[in-house]
Amino acid sequence: MNTRAKRLVLPLGGALVATTMIGVPLASAAQAAPAPDVKSSALTSSGNAKAIAGYWTSSKLKSAKSYISDSTVSAKLTKTGAAKAAADGKPGTIAPTGEGGKSAGKSKNLNLPITVGKVFFVDGKGQERWCSGTSVQSKYRNLVATAGHCVYDTDTNKPFDNFVFIPGYYQGKAPWGIYVGAKVNTHDDFTVFEDYDYDYAFVNVYDGVKQQAEKEVDYKTYKAHIDKGGVGREDAKTVDFETYDKWTQKGGLGKVDNVSSEDEVGPQYKGALAVASETDKWAWEKVDGDVYGLKDDKVTLKGKELGQDAWPKSGSKLESRVEPVTKSEYDAYKGPGYKKIDAKGNYTITHYYVVKYIKKTASVKYVIFRHYITTVASAGRLGDNVGGQGFTWNQKLGKKVFTFGYPTAAHPDGNKPYSGHTMKWCYGATAAAPVVPAYKAEEHQAIKCAFTPGASGGPFLLQYKSSKRTGYLNGVVSLTVDSDKNNRYDRVTTPYFNGETYGIYKHAANLWTGKLPG
Repeated sequence: MNTRAKRLVLPLGGALVATTMIGVPLASAAQAAPAPDVKSSALTSSGNAKAIAGYWTSSKLKSAKSYISDSTVSAKLTKTGAAKAAADGKPGTIAPTGEGGKSAGKSKNLNLPITVGKVFFVDGKGQERWCSGTSVQSKYRNLVATAGHCVYDTDTNKPFDNFVFIPGYYQGKAPWGIYVGAKVNTHDDFTVFEDYDYDYAFVNVYDGVKQQAEKEVDYKTYKAHIDKGGVGREDAKTVDFETYDKWTQKGGLGKVDNVSSEDEVGPQYKGALAVASETDKWAWEKVDGDVYGLKDDKVTLKGKELGQDAWPKSGSKLESRVEPVTKSEYDAYKGPGYKKIDAKGNYTITHYYVVKYIKKTASVKYVIFRHYITTVASAGRLGDNVGGQGFTWNQKLGKKVFTFGYPTAAHPDGNKPYSGHTMKWCYGATAAAPVVPAYKAEEHQAIKCAFTPGASGGPFLLQYKSSKRTGYLNGVVSLTVDSDKNNRYDRVTTPYFNGETYGIYKHAANLWTGKLPG
């Protein structure tokens, strides 16, 4: 490829010579200078991290779909169609760190690594997705390795939203916490040229968050919890009048939409229902007078119910409602609410209402709001909890490696041997992978493995020791390949980790993400 010759002369040789021995420490600089081809992109601020962790409820984790776009291919492996993966300098290694006493279980008598888990994100179409990934050794114990296409959307040229890593993930559970992505570090040739010879990413994450089970509360309790920096969510649901009426009788919040002039009546109309109708911030601020509340389809002022003869005119101001949201929800919102990002990076939408009076009618759309809060606690640093795999580069082909991940999709022939709920592994010797021109994959290596999509981003681990559950990261699953075109996947591939990969890794391994706000 015409850009590759240029890349190979970049000055990484000095760094490689100094780090060829196992156990050599990482660079001591708090913020390492960027590698020549590194592309670093912010994922979210620390102030928004808890909201993103709260977004990933157990039900959303379970319903997320594996990200199979840009991960499967049928490519014939021949002598002339084999990738030419080659070292660009001396080999090197960075030692792993383990976390004894913890277990991710066994599979076929092999102790599974607790560093491996799932990465979750929201794609450009708003769909919750997942891939595989692993914790990897770094100075601040805050680094995750996965495939580039599992973090960065080359169609929109920006990272995916709401990225989190859950080590040891199992059926909606996060045994060692949820780690929100802070920054993704990729090779520039992946983000610019969509070159899958560089389909890897190193993601710096914030300290983990452990969440308790959700609890439904009233809006006042919800707002107080959110104002203190807590995690919560609001659920809006369209219902029939009877459900709306019962809900508001209990003090629950609701609103009505699609109110026509034929539905409206005056405040003193017998049987009138006082309801909230949403407006925008500027119209709301133009209204003079007190700010009222609603309860049981009646008007309140300062918490006290008013007699119907004291109800204010239609269009009087009602109490506003603040809704904390994630960045993706913030970006997608098109309604009349007022969008704001505060000084801590929190995303909110404030909804403004005026009172209207209606008679019971089927033409009106009734909406109720339910509120849930989650108590969260810091889980600490990723590497302190699960350890981190070592890192190695410029290794010869033919070495035996394990690869781990969560395969889930069916083979092209329709056979579906994996569920995606549990971690699986393959073992084999690395060899040249098929060349895949569609993805510019000319320097991949592969092992024989029947993994299906879902395993994307999972680690290739050299010298993996079952007793310690650690080894050396020598690649990440990029493509699942049907190399003999029999409609069964038979190989998984990875970009060849060379000196340039080490440069990206080294930069990411020295980045500090800071602490989450209290």
